[in-house]
Amino acid sequence: MLKIESQTDTTMTGKVYSVRNATAAEFLEIGKLMVEVYSQLDGFPKQSDQPDYYKMLANVGELTAKSGTELLTAVSGDGVITGAVVYFSDMQNYGSGGTATREQYASGFRLLAVHPSFRGEGIGKLLTNECIRKAKEKNHFHLVIHTTKAMQTAWKMYEKMGFKRAEDLDFMQGDLPVFGFRLKLNK
Repeated sequence: MLKIESQTDTTMTGKVYSVRNATAAEFLEIGKLMVEVYSQLDGFPKQSDQPDYYKMLANVGELTAKSGTELLTAVSGDGVITGAVVYFSDMQNYGSGGTATREQYASGFRLLAVHPSFRGEGIGKLLTNECIRKAKEKNHFHLVIHTTKAMQTAWKMYEKMGFKRAEDLDFMQGDLPVFGFRLKLNK
């Protein structure tokens, strides 16, 4: 049964957005958003380079079939999907390379994407804060994420929010170096 929670917050621009679990009817739209966002990143592999990765992005809603996995979406006051992220309360289902799936007492998130029309509105931070809230609710000790050099805006945001580089979580995705981060959670 899909649990739909909604957290409403005001971003740094003063606009109000809610973060909630995506519905199955929204999965296709969110998948298209993810493909659009990731394919436009300078220095990030293109669909022809990593077709399986882009297939996963397009079908991101399928990840919610795994235990402890939620597709969260940020929605504007008029119901427009402005961004999304996949939250994992069970790291065994995190699905990255490297050692992240063996993390204990941890949550993680992957595949954060903000619609180009809503960049600079604080949507990424809003989605990240919801993942932090959920991890704390689970009484986890830390939150694990990964990013790449192509995602400098997100990288800087994560560091400002207190995430620290965790080289033990780094891995290679084909020819692409992927960098791990942890946020220690204060309960």
